Order: sequence, then structure tokens, then C-alpha cells
Amino acid sequence: MKSLFFRLGKYSLIRAVLLVLAVVIAVYLTVLIANMGGEMDNIRRAQIRYNVGMALGGDESIRRLPREQQLEIIDREVQRELERVGMNRPFIERSFRYLWVALSLDLGRAEYLSSDTGSRQVRTILLERLPSTLLLFATAEFILFFMGLFMALFLSRRYGSFLDKLTIALAPTSAAPGWFYGIFLILIFAALLGVLPWGGFAQPGLTPGTLAYNLSVLRHMVLPLSAIVIGALFASIYSWRTFFLIYSSEDYVELARAKGLSSQQVERRYILRPTLPPIITSFLLLIIGMWTGQIVLEMVFRWPGIGQLYFQAVSMSDTPVIIGVIVIYGYLLAATVFALDFVYAMVDPRVRVEAAGGGR
Repeated sequence: MKSLFFRLGKYSLIRAVLLVLAVVIAVYLTVLIANMGGEMDNIRRAQIRYNVGMALGGDESIRRLPREQQLEIIDREVQRELERVGMNRPFIERSFRYLWVALSLDLGRAEYLSSDTGSRQVRTILLERLPSTLLLFATAEFILFFMGLFMALFLSRRYGSFLDKLTIALAPTSAAPGWFYGIFLILIFAALLGVLPWGGFAQPGLTPGTLAYNLSVLRHMVLPLSAIVIGALFASIYSWRTFFLIYSSEDYVELARAKGLSSQQVERRYILRPTLPPIITSFLLLIIGMWTGQIVLEMVFRWPGIGQLYFQAVSMSDTPVIIGVIVIYGYLLAATVFALDFVYAMVDPRVRVEAAGGGR
């Protein structure tokens, strides 16, 4: 027993170290890309010089001085500001400081990372946008996941039926993204019929938390939610249906049917049980994928979520927000991958705990 726990602990430690290393490398690359290899520093220096010049330009005593003295004072103040924010040191040195700031989620110290537009508390910004993203995409992903799963099971029992052929025929429609269908939904239900709003989160002027406000939010959710579901439903059903058909043709499934087990028992014991690992993996990846939202769809529907925030951050070179989104997503992904190893051991009989010392 002690040997078992030792191997399990050793395996868990190695996995955790490798995942942490992967996150560190990914975040460091993100820091380099977001700062454009130091190019953002040039923009930052220009912004500092502009701010200092504007601040000193309003000082009447400095304006009376000769031009050479004015430039000397500005250069001295600019250098002092550069030293204050640590930009007088080489970029490679500062990049590791940026890395530590990002990994420790000390994102409020945005002056280390970007222009003055990033000096806000990034945690606050993300937490303001997160509820609207989760509301829309959690609802859509749960509908897609469970509807796709149960419809796939239903079709796998009716292989070759009209509904099965119809699903196969409609599967290519999921090649287009959700925002593509969203544009047509807006044209039909908002522009032509006028029964649903064009976009936004809620009707202006309503008090948050009231019944009218909540109903307005639900009404504004109809079009983006429908666009997401329409854009991915048939591909999801087709994918899971094919997956279940492959497992339902296994020899042990045919043997179970020959023993006289009901269809429900065969599905539960011999089809769903072996497919639980990929089902759980898909479900968990959908959950962490909700964090980032969808940039184009949120822009089309003017939905105030993480995706729209990310687009605005990229447009404004607001590096702390960009890094904040990616770092938290990286932590969620690493934690999910780490947890999946133990989930597999519980739900998949082919995975043995004894393999903790040397793979599965």
C-alpha cells in the first residue's frame, strides 16, 4: 500500500511539474508576443514623454525658460519616470519581471506591462465582464452538450432512419461559425420582424436585479444563444452519433445483446461506460472554454463579455488584460488536464492506479 501511494504521489508530482512548466513557457511567450519583443516599450516611452511634456507645458515658470533648458527638464523628468516604472533596465530582464507579475496574477500593477490605459485593476475588469460571458456561453454550451449527447444516442439506435440521414445532411451547416448565423438572425428577427433586440445585454434604464431587468436580459440572449446553438448543434450530434456507433459495434456489445439485455442496459453498461473519458474530457474543455467567450460573436451582438474585452484590449494594446485572460485560461486548462488523470482512473476500468509509477 505504501508503495502504491508513493508511485501515485510521484506520478502526480511529475505531472504537476510538467504542467506548471508548460504554463510558464506559454505565459512567457505570451508576454513576449504581447510586448512585440520590446516594441511596446518604445510606445510606452513615447507615451511617457508626451505625458511629461503636457504636464510641464502647463507650468508658466518652465515655459519662460529657453528651449534648451525646457528640453533638459523634460528629459530629466522622463528619465525619472522611466526609472520609476523600471524601464531603464534591459528588456530581457524586465520580461522576467513581467512573467512573475503575470503568473502571480498581480495584474493590478499594470504599469509594468502597458500604457496608462492599463493602470486599472485588471481583476476588476475581468470580473465585471465574466458574469455576462458565463451567462451566455454556459447556457449555450450546456444546451449543445446535453442535446448533442442525447440526440446522438437516440440516432445511434435508429441508424439509417430519416432523422439520421437528415442529421448527416445538416452536419456541414456547422462549418460556418455562430456569428455567421447571428447576422441572419439579426436581419430576420430584429431588422425585418422587429420582435427581438439587435444586440446588447439589457434595455437601458432598467435597474439590475429587478424582474424587468432579468426578462430584458433573457430577451437579449435569444439571438446570440440561438446563433451559437445553430452553428454547432448538428456537427456535435453527428460527431457523437458516429462515436457511439463505433462503440456499439464492438464484440462485447454484441455479446451483451445476445444475452438478452435491454437496449437501455446495453447503452448504460457497455457503450456509455467506455465512452465516459472522452465525454468528460469534452465537457470539461467546454467549461474552461466558456472563459474566453467568442470575440466576433460578442462584437456582432454587442455582448459585453470577455471576448469583446479581449478584442478591445488587443486594439488598444492593453497588455495586462490580454495576459490576464490568457494566464487564467492557462491555469484552468492545466488544472483540468491534471484532474482528468484521476477522473479517468475512476471511470475507465482500463486505467489502473498501479500505473502511476510509469504511465497507464
